[in-house]
Amino acid sequence: MAAPADSYEAALAAALTDVPELGRLLEIDPYLKPFALDFQRRYNRFKQTLNNIGEAEGGIDKFSKGYESFGIHRCADGGLYCKEWAPGAEGVFLTGDFNDWNPFSYPYKKLDYGKWELYIPPKQNKSPLILHGSKLKVVIRSKSGEILYRISPWAKYVAREGDNVNYDWIHWDPEHPYKFKHSRLNKPRSLRIYESHVGISSYEGKVASYKHFTCNVLPRIKGLGYNCIQLMAIMEHAYYASFGYQITSFFAASSRYGTPEELKELVDTAHSMGIIVLLDVVHSHASKNSEDGLNMFDGTDACYFHSGSRGNHDLWDSRLFAYSSWEVLRFLLSNIRWWLEEYGFDGFRFDGVTSMLYHHHGMGQGFSGDYHEYFGLHVDEDALVYLMLANHLIHTLYPESITIAEDVSGMPALCSPISQGGCGFDYRLAMAIPDKWIQLLKEFKDEDWNMGNIVHTLTNRRYLEKCIAYAESHDQALVGDKTLAFWLMDAEMYTNMSVLSPFTPVIDRGIQLHKMIRLITHALGGEGYLNFMGNEFGHPEWLDFPRIGNNESYHYARRQFHLTDDDLLRYKFLNNFDRDMNKLEERCNWLSAPQAYVSEKHEDNKVIAFERANLLFIFNFHPSKSYTDYRVGTKSPGKYPFCFQ
Repeated sequence: MAAPADSYEAALAAALTDVPELGRLLEIDPYLKPFALDFQRRYNRFKQTLNNIGEAEGGIDKFSKGYESFGIHRCADGGLYCKEWAPGAEGVFLTGDFNDWNPFSYPYKKLDYGKWELYIPPKQNKSPLILHGSKLKVVIRSKSGEILYRISPWAKYVAREGDNVNYDWIHWDPEHPYKFKHSRLNKPRSLRIYESHVGISSYEGKVASYKHFTCNVLPRIKGLGYNCIQLMAIMEHAYYASFGYQITSFFAASSRYGTPEELKELVDTAHSMGIIVLLDVVHSHASKNSEDGLNMFDGTDACYFHSGSRGNHDLWDSRLFAYSSWEVLRFLLSNIRWWLEEYGFDGFRFDGVTSMLYHHHGMGQGFSGDYHEYFGLHVDEDALVYLMLANHLIHTLYPESITIAEDVSGMPALCSPISQGGCGFDYRLAMAIPDKWIQLLKEFKDEDWNMGNIVHTLTNRRYLEKCIAYAESHDQALVGDKTLAFWLMDAEMYTNMSVLSPFTPVIDRGIQLHKMIRLITHALGGEGYLNFMGNEFGHPEWLDFPRIGNNESYHYARRQFHLTDDDLLRYKFLNNFDRDMNKLEERCNWLSAPQAYVSEKHEDNKVIAFERANLLFIFNFHPSKSYTDYRVGTKSPGKYPFCFQ
């Protein structure tokens, strides 16, 4: 009988054989060695799924083009081919303007594996029977005989007209679709992200448009020195106040801002400016809406989701995908590809990754960093394998694409290559950093700030797993919280931001700390940097979408960019500092340099000093002391010209 040690060594050797570069991961982090078999199992499941797709579907390339057959498509002869997956349906029909809403005159034919298809011949003049812009519904006859009107999960355009509660499926097949003029961009050396929401991008109290963003906001972003936009709330969501996180139609660009062609123009124009565009993709859950969403599509509580309690997210009141389902994989991977190829997006920020990775969805978890928290039965390996497949697909199709994971748990190897047993993301969000700044401003006096704790928070990241640092994002701007500017200056922002008013101690402190917090986060906190639109100039007040609780007001659902254009207001100083900070990074590339060497974190003097990218950064956080002839150690002797303040 083999000794336990011999059995373990044999198992480890097998894991190192199965996972091509697992040895490199364990070399980087030897503490992961006890979990080598977990990495082996995850990688083998990924490879097996990939092989199964190859055998059954001809490869992931073909499998991820579901949008070419599902939904409604015009054929070469002018006819229309329609296809749906509704495993729980007894019958499927197509109705709409084209047949005067007769619910049963166009029945689908039942195929294997819950699929249904329909061919609609063309008119005598070879034109399609269903015209561009006409309304449609899929009619489902459930097992119980109930008749349900649904929107196809593959619908490319949906819109709500007038005072209607629900969205309508509108057939989108324009005669002159948008043609891209500019090619995709290469991955930038340093990533400076401007997190954006099209709908709130105007100072007016209304929903802004793709056109408005293209013409008015893109030039501002370019001028500020950002080279990447992360677009939120693009995938269609019936409830505007959900901030785009309760998706109802996954293949439809939100119609409240304009047409799909106008979104394509936005992306194309950004590319012409040298700006890459990431989509905030939500595959962690879906809206509970049934009449204009995925929920109960075929009359059952399953279909795209887990049945029963496992299919519900109690905190978000939404549905959870069954990631091991073949057709769900097709749907989600095709959705990824759709946004890359149809709209020209350069990658994704995956929302809610923590919820996906664990059966507990992160609820009530502190995540102490103990590695046992990341391995075991509480990990949802179906979801993890889906994320590996998604990253594999994205980086195979477009190697210059970028993927970012929103994960608060600190899952090891999330941003390591799949060949090492990792998940394959390029970056993760450094979500502890904004929490730290808010905690300091809420709970501590300036003189009690701990320099060592600040440095630890800014540098506490996994070696060779890149992070996106940020001082604040949309989360901190939402109603119920405050932006950094509001925590710093609060009510005085209403009275003392004019250059004609007294430069009060509150405004003085607020402006200086706003600058320092952003610069030290930018320079020390990660390998990429993110800012939410408007926060660069200390946007006043909070963000709140129109809803019943605020009498459907748009007052806080807007961005007052005009404040930075007024020479009589102090917002311009913060805006200009943000611009200069990005321009300096563009010149010196500290985000793409190795992690900084911190030479000083002096608690009494409240000084932090570090070197990165051949630059020496010195921050004095002391509330009352300034220093002359202050001495700090440097790696290289010589004269250091002053370049930024």
